[in-house]
Amino acid sequence: MARAITTRRKIVTTGVAWAIGLLIFFPIYWTILTSFKTEAQAINNPPLFWGFDFTLENYALVQERSDYMRFLWNSVIIAGGSTLLGILVAVPAAWSMAFVPSRRTKDILLWMLSTKMLPAVGVLYPISLIFVQFNLLDTRIGLTLVIMLINLPIIVWMLYTYFREIPVDILEAARMDGAGLRQEILYVLTPMAIPGIASTVLLNIILAWNEAFWTLNLTAANAAPLTAFIASYSSPEGLFYAKLSAASTMAIAPILILGWFSQKQLVRGLTFGAVK
Repeated sequence: MARAITTRRKIVTTGVAWAIGLLIFFPIYWTILTSFKTEAQAINNPPLFWGFDFTLENYALVQERSDYMRFLWNSVIIAGGSTLLGILVAVPAAWSMAFVPSRRTKDILLWMLSTKMLPAVGVLYPISLIFVQFNLLDTRIGLTLVIMLINLPIIVWMLYTYFREIPVDILEAARMDGAGLRQEILYVLTPMAIPGIASTVLLNIILAWNEAFWTLNLTAANAAPLTAFIASYSSPEGLFYAKLSAASTMAIAPILILGWFSQKQLVRGLTFGAVK
């Protein structure tokens, strides 16, 4: 039998959850709030939560100084392209590890995960030399490949975890019906793993969207995404907090919209599944 939950416990639990949620959201809120202040008000001590001059001048200056749409388009191509390539490589890899394991499967998975522990600066020099050799510096193709390879271990691990939850009997039944490897992955495995693939895609897009180290070191102007767009407002003359906050708000807005849309679609899908 389910244990009864008192009203007091519900109130306390709800209050703690709201407090944690607001604490996590506060940096984003403060960035957005600062973007509507003047530079003097942005560095005011004590901080101004209200009673400041609301202005859109920072957004106008940022757009006048930088071509926001070009940086945004680069981020969309790099994040989307790296995610698509990663999924195309990771789905067959995770399938083989989940359903046709060998003695070395766990070792390979641990090795793949261990590559994430290597500091990125440790491989910056050889990768830079490779990029120079193949003329990939400051290109969206080169940056897409690097970010895909960086996030590939996480994609494989997540898909492997989801695939392990799918009963092997279903795949064996498909094989008995004459399904080949391609049909098994496309028409049996993939539809059953759509929730796992969707969450993996969303996480990879966020990771690729926020990648700063490689974008700042391997791009200059042509392929620079929004992370380079934000970094351009940290100059030797000083930090322009209001303009930096406006640039950050413009950079995180698409990913916040994507997260909100994904959450709505997930809730709708779960509701539809429950009703069905």
